Amino acid sequence: MKLLIVVDKLLTGFDAPPATYLYIDKSMKDHGLFQAICRVNRLDGDDKDHGYIIDYKDLFKSLEKSVADYTSEALDGYDKGDVKGLLEDRMLAIKTKLDTNLENIRTLCDPVKPKKGTQDYIDFFAPENDLKDTAQRRIALYKMTSSLLIAYSNLANEMTVAGYSKKEALKIKYEVTHYMNVRKEIKLASGDYIDLKAYEPAMRHLLDTYISANESEKISAFDDLTLVEMIVKNGINDTIKKIPKNISKNQGTMAETIENNVRRLITEERPTNPKYYDNISRLLKELIAKRKKDGRKYAKYLEDIAELCKKATHQSSDTEYPDSIDSKGERALYDNLNSNDEIVLAVDKAIITTKADSWRGTKIKIRTVEFAIKKTLKKFNIIDNEKINLIFDIVKEEKNGY
Repeated sequence: MKLLIVVDKLLTGFDAPPATYLYIDKSMKDHGLFQAICRVNRLDGDDKDHGYIIDYKDLFKSLEKSVADYTSEALDGYDKGDVKGLLEDRMLAIKTKLDTNLENIRTLCDPVKPKKGTQDYIDFFAPENDLKDTAQRRIALYKMTSSLLIAYSNLANEMTVAGYSKKEALKIKYEVTHYMNVRKEIKLASGDYIDLKAYEPAMRHLLDTYISANESEKISAFDDLTLVEMIVKNGINDTIKKIPKNISKNQGTMAETIENNVRRLITEERPTNPKYYDNISRLLKELIAKRKKDGRKYAKYLEDIAELCKKATHQSSDTEYPDSIDSKGERALYDNLNSNDEIVLAVDKAIITTKADSWRGTKIKIRTVEFAIKKTLKKFNIIDNEKINLIFDIVKEEKNGY
């Protein structure tokens, strides 16, 4: 059996549906063979780099002849150079791709400090207070690592056949494992873990098969929860046990990882309740300053940061809300309307009675809600446009409540 790669170069004109794999189990030749291979020749999606032919009949020579004959007749208007690369050697193509991906990710990580420990990678890809400016750098890391893993998995069982020595094959396996762990640690340290969740079932299978089943089990523990949510749900100590050891064993790195995740949550949630999250941000800054200044005991720090996580996710609060204020949207209005429940309930009622379905998608519907809020606030002598706009923006962002 032979496995060939067919690369899209030219031909997309046949009406037969495109395919990724073609299994040849009967004799074919000339036009019929050429038309069949053109089905896998079409790149019909962003995730398709090649088409594959599984040749049970050893028709490779016939395939070459069919291409030559067909292009010399029906497609004789095309340059020979355009058709020459239609077929590629599978082993050479995937080996080239693996080598290229390795070189790309090595180049990306080359500026990391020489020791290239976990903290060095975090300083480069997810530095404290500089997550936004390094976002593109992290995205490049995530994409390159995924491409590297796919390229490696395509060749993992045939490394010696591809021309690598056993020593080279072991070194490459170590590098792939290393960069997979770096990606996991950076995602966790930066708070990108859920937003850029790329560990699909297929990816986990590749990890289990070629890298490390134990590591993928750790990854799955965070599939549906952010780090902050894990701390709130399972407690700080149990959560730390699930963190990669390269992070959890270093108290400073562990602290910065939690702080980055809280900081990211604040940034994402602030539009829904500016006053509340400005306070959470202030508390976080105070906690970080204390940790750095007096080297407070790690256990005490973990206790305080866990409590802050609860506040950031509204599991606890320093504010005592009236019984009448019982929804997240109402609490956000209460925090930003001088804790006046009468105004809050009036605004809430105005929104509920005027908003239409999917009101955020239509200008007229948006203006209807905006006018209702403005009219209600004016009844309570709130006429400052900045304040009115703030309340409307909160309502617009609070998609669960309104």
